[in-house]
Amino acid sequence: MTNGVGESDGDDCLTGCEVEREPDPSDSLRTFGAVVQALREHAGYSRAEFGDLVRFSKHTVGSVELGRRMPDEAFVERAEEATGNTGALRKAARYLTRGEAGLAAWFRRWARLERVAVSLCTYECRLVPGLLQSEGYARALFENRIPLLTDEELEAQVAARLERQRMLDERPTVPFSFIIEESVFRRRLGGVEVLRDQLNLVLERTALRNVTLQVMPTNAEFHACMDGPLRLLETPQGRRLAYSEGQENGRLISDPKEVSLLCQRYDTLRSQALNPKDSRSLLERLRGEL
Repeated sequence: MTNGVGESDGDDCLTGCEVEREPDPSDSLRTFGAVVQALREHAGYSRAEFGDLVRFSKHTVGSVELGRRMPDEAFVERAEEATGNTGALRKAARYLTRGEAGLAAWFRRWARLERVAVSLCTYECRLVPGLLQSEGYARALFENRIPLLTDEELEAQVAARLERQRMLDERPTVPFSFIIEESVFRRRLGGVEVLRDQLNLVLERTALRNVTLQVMPTNAEFHACMDGPLRLLETPQGRRLAYSEGQENGRLISDPKEVSLLCQRYDTLRSQALNPKDSRSLLERLRGEL
Protein backbone atom coordinates (compact mmCIF):
# COMPACT_ATOMS: atom_id res chain seq x y z
CA MET A 1 0.00 0.00 0.00
CA THR A 2 1.24 3.48 -0.82
CA ASN A 3 0.71 6.86 0.80
CA GLY A 4 2.57 6.25 4.02
CA VAL A 5 1.48 2.69 4.76
CA GLY A 6 4.46 0.34 4.88
CA GLU A 7 4.94 -3.10 3.41
CA SER A 8 3.37 -6.11 5.11
CA ASP A 9 5.52 -8.00 7.58
CA GLY A 10 3.34 -11.06 7.40
CA ASP A 11 1.90 -12.85 10.39
CA ASP A 12 5.04 -13.16 12.49
CA CYS A 13 3.66 -10.55 14.92
CA LEU A 14 1.48 -13.29 16.41
CA THR A 15 4.47 -14.17 18.54
CA GLY A 16 3.72 -11.10 20.67
CA CYS A 17 6.97 -9.29 19.91
CA GLU A 18 6.83 -5.51 19.70
CA VAL A 19 7.72 -4.58 16.14
CA GLU A 20 9.18 -1.35 14.85
CA ARG A 21 7.84 1.66 16.74
CA GLU A 22 7.63 5.20 15.45
CA PRO A 23 10.29 7.28 17.21
CA ASP A 24 8.07 10.36 17.03
CA PRO A 25 4.37 9.63 16.31
CA SER A 26 2.59 12.03 13.97
CA ASP A 27 -0.87 13.51 14.46
CA SER A 28 -2.20 11.37 11.60
CA LEU A 29 -0.94 8.17 13.26
CA ARG A 30 -2.57 9.11 16.55
CA THR A 31 -5.85 9.93 14.79
CA PHE A 32 -5.82 6.69 12.78
CA GLY A 33 -5.13 4.75 15.97
CA ALA A 34 -8.03 6.42 17.75
CA VAL A 35 -10.35 5.43 14.89
CA VAL A 36 -9.14 1.82 15.04
CA GLN A 37 -9.75 1.74 18.79
CA ALA A 38 -13.22 3.26 18.48
CA LEU A 39 -14.27 0.79 15.80
CA ARG A 40 -12.81 -2.15 17.73
CA GLU A 41 -14.60 -1.19 20.93
CA HIS A 42 -17.84 -0.55 19.05
CA ALA A 43 -17.60 -4.08 17.66
CA GLY A 44 -17.11 -5.41 21.19
CA TYR A 45 -13.61 -6.86 20.80
CA SER A 46 -10.79 -6.75 23.31
CA ARG A 47 -7.32 -6.04 21.95
CA ALA A 48 -6.45 -9.73 22.24
CA GLU A 49 -9.62 -10.80 20.40
CA PHE A 50 -9.07 -8.20 17.71
CA GLY A 51 -5.44 -9.31 17.38
CA ASP A 52 -6.61 -12.86 16.69
CA LEU A 53 -8.96 -11.59 13.97
CA VAL A 54 -6.33 -9.48 12.18
CA ARG A 55 -3.54 -12.01 12.88
CA PHE A 56 -1.33 -9.52 14.73
CA SER A 57 -0.44 -9.58 18.41
CA LYS A 58 -2.43 -7.58 20.95
CA HIS A 59 0.79 -5.59 21.51
CA THR A 60 0.85 -4.53 17.86
CA VAL A 61 -2.84 -3.62 18.00
CA GLY A 62 -2.09 -1.49 21.04
CA SER A 63 0.87 0.18 19.33
CA VAL A 64 -1.26 1.10 16.31
CA GLU A 65 -4.06 2.44 18.49
CA LEU A 66 -1.62 4.61 20.42
CA GLY A 67 -0.05 5.97 17.22
CA ARG A 68 3.28 4.26 17.95
CA ARG A 69 3.37 2.09 14.87
CA MET A 70 2.75 2.69 11.18
CA PRO A 71 0.16 0.05 10.18
CA ASP A 72 1.01 -2.01 7.14
CA GLU A 73 -1.32 -3.05 4.34
CA ALA A 74 -2.26 -6.36 5.92
CA PHE A 75 -3.27 -4.73 9.19
CA VAL A 76 -5.41 -2.11 7.47
CA GLU A 77 -7.21 -4.64 5.26
CA ARG A 78 -7.88 -7.14 8.04
CA ALA A 79 -8.93 -4.42 10.49
CA GLU A 80 -11.30 -3.05 7.85
CA GLU A 81 -12.92 -6.46 7.42
CA ALA A 82 -13.12 -7.07 11.17
CA THR A 83 -14.94 -3.77 11.75
CA GLY A 84 -17.60 -4.14 9.08
CA ASN A 85 -15.95 -2.95 5.85
CA THR A 86 -17.09 0.66 6.29
CA GLY A 87 -14.17 1.95 4.24
CA ALA A 88 -13.12 4.32 7.05
CA LEU A 89 -9.77 2.68 7.75
CA ARG A 90 -8.80 2.28 4.09
CA LYS A 91 -9.53 5.95 3.44
CA ALA A 92 -7.80 7.14 6.61
CA ALA A 93 -4.70 5.10 5.78
CA ARG A 94 -4.16 7.16 2.62
CA TYR A 95 -3.32 10.20 4.72
CA LEU A 96 -0.93 8.60 7.19
CA THR A 97 2.41 10.34 7.61
CA ARG A 98 5.32 9.66 9.89
CA GLY A 99 6.40 12.06 12.60
CA GLU A 100 8.52 14.98 11.47
CA ALA A 101 11.93 14.09 12.83
CA GLY A 102 13.79 16.93 14.42
CA LEU A 103 10.74 19.10 15.08
CA ALA A 104 9.35 19.43 18.58
CA ALA A 105 5.83 18.00 18.84
CA TRP A 106 4.38 21.34 19.94
CA PHE A 107 5.99 23.16 16.97
CA ARG A 108 4.84 20.92 14.12
CA ARG A 109 1.48 22.54 13.52
CA TRP A 110 3.09 25.98 13.30
CA ALA A 111 5.79 24.60 10.98
CA ARG A 112 3.08 23.33 8.62
CA LEU A 113 1.37 26.73 8.68
CA GLU A 114 4.68 28.44 7.89
CA ARG A 115 4.95 26.53 4.62
CA VAL A 116 1.79 28.09 3.19
CA ALA A 117 1.77 31.47 4.95
CA VAL A 118 1.70 34.62 2.82
CA SER A 119 3.75 36.56 5.39
CA LEU A 120 5.85 35.70 8.45
CA CYS A 121 7.03 37.89 11.33
CA THR A 122 9.40 36.81 14.09
CA TYR A 123 10.59 38.55 17.25
CA GLU A 124 13.33 36.75 19.16
CA CYS A 125 15.17 37.67 22.34
CA ARG A 126 16.85 34.35 23.21
CA LEU A 127 18.61 33.01 20.15
CA VAL A 128 18.94 33.45 16.40
CA PRO A 129 15.62 32.30 14.84
CA GLY A 130 15.75 28.86 13.26
CA LEU A 131 15.22 30.19 9.74
CA LEU A 132 18.45 32.21 10.02
CA GLN A 133 20.68 29.77 11.90
CA SER A 134 23.96 28.54 10.46
CA GLU A 135 24.68 24.83 10.70
CA GLY A 136 27.39 25.45 13.28
CA TYR A 137 25.09 27.59 15.42
CA ALA A 138 22.26 25.05 15.23
CA ARG A 139 24.67 22.26 16.13
CA ALA A 140 25.93 24.24 19.14
CA LEU A 141 22.35 24.77 20.29
CA PHE A 142 21.51 21.10 20.15
CA GLU A 143 24.80 20.07 21.74
CA ASN A 144 23.76 22.18 24.73
CA ARG A 145 20.37 20.51 25.12
CA ILE A 146 19.52 18.91 28.45
CA PRO A 147 18.99 16.01 28.57
CA LEU A 148 21.77 15.30 26.10
CA LEU A 149 20.74 14.15 22.65
CA THR A 150 22.12 11.02 21.02
CA ASP A 151 24.26 11.52 17.91
CA GLU A 152 21.33 10.37 15.77
CA GLU A 153 18.89 12.75 17.45
CA LEU A 154 21.32 15.64 17.13
CA GLU A 155 21.82 15.03 13.41
CA ALA A 156 18.05 14.78 12.88
CA GLN A 157 17.52 18.10 14.67
CA VAL A 158 20.18 19.86 12.61
CA ALA A 159 18.86 18.38 9.34
CA ALA A 160 15.30 19.46 10.13
CA ARG A 161 16.42 22.98 10.95
CA LEU A 162 18.36 23.34 7.71
CA GLU A 163 15.46 21.90 5.75
CA ARG A 164 13.07 24.54 7.13
CA GLN A 165 15.37 27.29 5.90
CA ARG A 166 14.72 26.37 2.28
CA MET A 167 11.54 28.45 2.56
CA LEU A 168 13.55 31.64 2.29
CA ASP A 169 14.82 30.64 -1.16
CA GLU A 170 11.79 28.71 -2.40
CA ARG A 171 9.26 31.45 -1.53
CA PRO A 172 10.84 34.66 -2.85
CA THR A 173 7.56 36.60 -2.92
CA VAL A 174 6.67 35.91 0.71
CA PRO A 175 7.84 38.67 3.08
CA PHE A 176 9.84 37.47 6.09
CA SER A 177 10.31 40.01 8.88
CA PHE A 178 12.71 39.47 11.79
CA ILE A 179 13.30 41.61 14.86
CA ILE A 180 16.15 40.25 16.99
CA GLU A 181 17.72 41.54 20.17
CA GLU A 182 21.28 42.86 19.83
CA SER A 183 22.31 40.68 22.80
CA VAL A 184 21.55 37.56 20.74
CA PHE A 185 24.30 38.51 18.29
CA ARG A 186 26.78 39.13 21.08
CA ARG A 187 26.39 35.70 22.69
CA ARG A 188 29.34 33.56 21.59
CA LEU A 189 27.48 30.27 21.56
CA GLY A 190 29.79 27.63 20.12
CA GLY A 191 32.77 29.99 20.07
CA VAL A 192 34.04 32.90 18.04
CA GLU A 193 34.20 31.07 14.71
CA VAL A 194 30.62 29.84 15.05
CA LEU A 195 29.43 33.36 15.83
CA ARG A 196 31.39 34.84 12.90
CA ASP A 197 29.86 32.29 10.51
CA GLN A 198 26.44 33.01 12.00
CA LEU A 199 26.79 36.75 11.43
CA ASN A 200 27.93 36.09 7.87
CA LEU A 201 24.87 33.95 7.20
CA VAL A 202 22.43 36.46 8.69
CA LEU A 203 23.94 39.22 6.55
CA GLU A 204 23.68 36.98 3.50
CA ARG A 205 20.10 35.90 4.18
CA THR A 206 18.82 39.35 5.00
CA ALA A 207 20.21 40.67 1.72
CA LEU A 208 17.32 38.86 -0.01
CA ARG A 209 14.60 41.27 -1.14
CA ASN A 210 11.86 39.43 0.75
CA VAL A 211 13.78 39.19 4.06
CA THR A 212 13.89 42.13 6.48
CA LEU A 213 15.99 42.23 9.65
CA GLN A 214 15.78 44.82 12.40
CA VAL A 215 17.98 44.69 15.48
CA MET A 216 16.60 45.83 18.82
CA PRO A 217 19.51 47.70 20.47
CA THR A 218 20.34 46.96 24.09
CA ASN A 219 20.30 50.68 24.93
CA ALA A 220 16.72 51.17 23.72
CA GLU A 221 14.59 53.01 26.29
CA PHE A 222 11.28 51.68 24.94
CA HIS A 223 10.31 48.08 24.22
CA ALA A 224 6.85 46.78 23.24
CA CYS A 225 7.58 43.03 23.50
CA MET A 226 9.00 42.53 26.97
CA ASP A 227 6.77 39.49 27.47
CA GLY A 228 8.97 37.27 25.30
CA PRO A 229 9.43 35.81 21.80
CA LEU A 230 6.64 36.11 19.27
CA ARG A 231 5.80 34.78 15.82
CA LEU A 232 3.01 35.97 13.55
CA LEU A 233 1.77 34.79 10.17
CA GLU A 234 -1.01 35.39 7.69
CA THR A 235 -2.69 32.46 5.98
CA PRO A 236 -3.67 32.41 2.28
CA GLN A 237 -7.25 33.03 3.48
CA GLY A 238 -6.18 36.27 5.17
CA ARG A 239 -6.38 34.95 8.72
CA ARG A 240 -3.74 36.04 11.21
CA LEU A 241 -2.29 33.58 13.73
CA ALA A 242 0.36 33.87 16.42
CA TYR A 243 2.70 31.48 18.18
CA SER A 244 4.41 31.78 21.55
CA GLU A 245 7.08 29.37 22.79
CA GLY A 246 8.72 28.73 26.15
CA GLN A 247 10.48 25.95 28.03
CA GLU A 248 9.37 22.61 26.53
CA ASN A 249 6.10 23.99 25.20
CA GLY A 250 4.54 26.17 22.56
CA ARG A 251 1.11 27.70 22.01
CA LEU A 252 -0.68 28.43 18.76
CA ILE A 253 -2.86 31.52 19.26
CA SER A 254 -5.93 31.93 17.06
CA ASP A 255 -8.23 34.16 19.14
CA PRO A 256 -8.68 37.29 16.98
CA LYS A 257 -8.50 39.72 19.90
CA GLU A 258 -5.31 38.20 21.28
CA VAL A 259 -3.70 38.01 17.85
CA SER A 260 -4.64 41.64 17.17
CA LEU A 261 -2.96 42.70 20.41
CA LEU A 262 0.22 40.80 19.53
CA CYS A 263 0.24 42.36 16.06
CA GLN A 264 0.05 45.79 17.67
CA ARG A 265 3.02 44.95 19.86
CA TYR A 266 5.06 43.73 16.92
CA ASP A 267 4.21 46.79 14.84
CA THR A 268 5.22 49.05 17.71
CA LEU A 269 8.47 47.15 18.17
CA ARG A 270 9.24 47.74 14.50
CA SER A 271 9.22 51.47 15.13
CA GLN A 272 11.47 51.06 18.17
CA ALA A 273 14.11 48.82 16.58
CA LEU A 274 16.91 49.94 14.26
CA ASN A 275 15.95 50.24 10.63
CA PRO A 276 17.21 47.49 8.28
CA LYS A 277 20.19 49.52 7.00
CA ASP A 278 21.39 50.44 10.48
CA SER A 279 20.78 46.88 11.64
CA ARG A 280 23.10 45.51 8.96
CA SER A 281 25.71 48.11 9.87
CA LEU A 282 25.55 46.99 13.49
CA LEU A 283 26.04 43.34 12.54
CA GLU A 284 28.98 44.23 10.31
CA ARG A 285 30.52 46.14 13.20
CA LEU A 286 30.00 43.23 15.60
CA ARG A 287 31.59 40.89 13.08
CA GLY A 288 34.57 43.17 12.84
CA GLU A 289 35.02 43.05 16.61
CA LEU A 290 35.49 39.27 16.64
